[in-house]
Amino acid sequence: MLEIDALLDQIVPAAEAAVVAYGVSVLTRAQDETAGATVRMGQRLLARILNRGADADPVRVTVTSLADAGADRDMLALRRAELRIALRDALRDSPGLADELSALLPERPALQADGERSVALAGNNSGIISTGDGAKNTLHQ
Repeated sequence: MLEIDALLDQIVPAAEAAVVAYGVSVLTRAQDETAGATVRMGQRLLARILNRGADADPVRVTVTSLADAGADRDMLALRRAELRIALRDALRDSPGLADELSALLPERPALQADGERSVALAGNNSGIISTGDGAKNTLHQ
């Protein structure tokens, strides 16, 4: 089983994308062919989470609140945090749920950094990665 925080880091962006794309209707909307992969993933994750009966009510409430937040950046940030907390609580309260959701996620390549001062990077890096003694990192313009 993945650690809950690592799993949340993968689930929350997809769930948010689905809520932002579809609003409250994400709770019942069937998979839409025009939706992006992240939105479809969010729909599948939310469907699995929300089809747990009354146990899913706190997540359902936060999804609705996030959908109703509109374009207010501060309210969106608050509602996103509430969604993450509700999902975290659901995962902690239902140990099998983490395994179910992990099975829905695409496999992530294992990272490995071998050797002294090696660096492992998942995703993109737009900055400098420096590991040497006395390295001078300068921006060339």
